[in-house]
Amino acid sequence: MMDVRRGDAAMDVLREFLEFIEYSKPQPAGELLRRVLFRSRRLTEAEAGTVFIVRGRGKSKRLEAADTQNDCIELEPASFVLPINKASIAGFTAATGETVFVADLYNIPDDLPFSFDPSFDRDHAYRSRSMLSFPLLNHDREVIGVVQLINRLDASGNGPIPFEREQADLIVPFNHIVGGAIERADMVERISAQNMRLRDRNRLLREQRARIAALQDETEEAFQLSISLLSRAAELHDENTAKHVERVNEYSYFLAGKLGSPKAFCNEIRYSAQLHDVGKMSINVAILRKQGPLDEDERLEMMRHPEYGFKILSASDRLQMASEIALNHHEQWNGEGYPAGRKGEEIPVSARIVTLADIYDALRSERSYKPGYTQELTRHILLEGDDHFDPRSHLDPKLIDIFAEHHRGMAEIWDSLSNQ
Repeated sequence: MMDVRRGDAAMDVLREFLEFIEYSKPQPAGELLRRVLFRSRRLTEAEAGTVFIVRGRGKSKRLEAADTQNDCIELEPASFVLPINKASIAGFTAATGETVFVADLYNIPDDLPFSFDPSFDRDHAYRSRSMLSFPLLNHDREVIGVVQLINRLDASGNGPIPFEREQADLIVPFNHIVGGAIERADMVERISAQNMRLRDRNRLLREQRARIAALQDETEEAFQLSISLLSRAAELHDENTAKHVERVNEYSYFLAGKLGSPKAFCNEIRYSAQLHDVGKMSINVAILRKQGPLDEDERLEMMRHPEYGFKILSASDRLQMASEIALNHHEQWNGEGYPAGRKGEEIPVSARIVTLADIYDALRSERSYKPGYTQELTRHILLEGDDHFDPRSHLDPKLIDIFAEHHRGMAEIWDSLSNQ
């Protein structure tokens, strides 16, 4: 038959714990753990104790001390960690889910797997004697924490004396209620902390995006200036002018749009086109300035400027289109161009566009060896050819057709940006 007094005591404890949990709902997990330890000590007359919470998963699973209390010693907040294994008493409880009683911590039988670490006693001039260690379980009966109680005192305050089963019986039957409440509070707290971290991270991201956007504006302006200066340096020993460079950009942008290219492509070719002759910077100035025809060696050296330009530009991620234009703008549709003899659609469309743009502007521009041609004569040469130029051999037929339909747009660019 059940001891009535013992049953009444158990009901009193259950009611006390239920009231405790109901009252504790809004409180942080740390405060709940502190109060669980304090309440457990008072119910068992324990002089000291530690409450642990399980953290981590898999091999990183561990016990972290959430609070340590001792009526004899003023302690700093607990911050130590124990592995979950059978080597320590709390670790054994966490690993097995078993409640452990130890009457004398300094005389643990050799056949038990765990041992007692006396370093706390040594560091604080304290003497641990008896211990009760029991698990805190969630509603799935998983261990989510451990309460470790030390030095039970008798009714007169003397002791310490061993803990007995009746002390555990007052608490352990209800530990899953306490454990469930702690788990919920801990989860809410961790979600709240994660949400705060996410809010902080999103705020930092917004600030970083704003800084990057501002930096990109400055960088883009500097980038465009660098390209402009580079293209002008390439024309320094040529008859071409800054206006020629600007016009080739605009012709290329115009033709790319009429070809139906994506906006990003059109924008990129608009600044990449001007660098098509940047390889001339690597050509001997004497060759660039020579009046009259070049000899064979000079001609071969001049024909290497597309490769030189590619080497200069391909090192930059931002100038990949510019590098392919520089390498291929002297290739011809029929495969008789240089440096690689590419033909047809083997030639990148960006280079095909710039080739037409460059030829158009060269025909319109005055040179030492020729006058500037009118729009009508330029149109005729690009569509029908002359004694020196066959458009169907040199140029992409689709681009010739686009020029035939939209040549007036090219003329408007010439008129608006002409240096004459």
